[in-house]
Amino acid sequence: MSILVRYYRRDYKAAVIGLQIGAIIYDLSDHYTSLTAWFHDSMGNVSAAIANLEALAAHAEVTFPVESLQPFSVRDAEANWLPPIDLRQEVWAAGVTYERSRAARQEEAVDGGDVYARVYGAQRPELFFKARGHHVVGHFGEVGIRSDATWSVPEPELAVVFNPALEVVGFTVGNDMSSRDIEGENPLYLPQAKVYTAACALGPGIILTPSNEFPQATIAIEIVRAGQIAFSGEVHTDRIRRTIRELADYLGRCNMYPDGVVLLTGTGIVPPSDFTLAPGDEVTISIDGIGTLKNTVKVV
Repeated sequence: MSILVRYYRRDYKAAVIGLQIGAIIYDLSDHYTSLTAWFHDSMGNVSAAIANLEALAAHAEVTFPVESLQPFSVRDAEANWLPPIDLRQEVWAAGVTYERSRAARQEEAVDGGDVYARVYGAQRPELFFKARGHHVVGHFGEVGIRSDATWSVPEPELAVVFNPALEVVGFTVGNDMSSRDIEGENPLYLPQAKVYTAACALGPGIILTPSNEFPQATIAIEIVRAGQIAFSGEVHTDRIRRTIRELADYLGRCNMYPDGVVLLTGTGIVPPSDFTLAPGDEVTISIDGIGTLKNTVKVV
């Protein structure tokens, strides 16, 4: 399986992309300067574009082991992890796609949450803007909890990566950070509960799979606080009510994504009502066959 990764090369002093095959990353900076450039080349024939990346990787002049990529804070590393999204690309999110999510939204809602019950069964899915690329956090980065929120949780999600033609190029791991008390007070506060600095994490890379079917995989989360597991849970992707094409259809209605777009597909794991994230918590989200995303929590 080939994984498209984005990272910062210290010798270049720039963000570049590479192809991870096994435990080795093959640098592609001589051929592609951004994910966007490859997304454009993939339009109309994603499989051929993936095969071309693999052919380029076979002749890459620069390679290094995956384990040598370090958090961006490590300044003496050869290369540092970056989120697999360019600065101008957008992340959108689908809400209430799992039955558990519907129940959780109703539980937290001051007015009983009838709006969530209705959207779960409606023909039109809930879709909302989540982040621009420059606000997205990568592997080993710090995700944020709002300073004016009292009930903050991570939302582990499978993320679908689309090119500008809304063709699937692959999947990655996502964390849709949420302030449950703010949205629970009033559904109209959803943008404030969901869209703020460091409220979205993606990574480590994009598993290149041009499929319109959700991968059959378990999504798992573990939150560690002061060396102890504070919360863990898991759910299977077969619990997602919507299909990829259904979500892509509505995502693309009356809207264009000239640089491609990433779509978070909803969460089916909800911590109990007495749990809230705290600064320093370590959040690990794993999806079978897709990858493991690790982040630390900070207040923003």
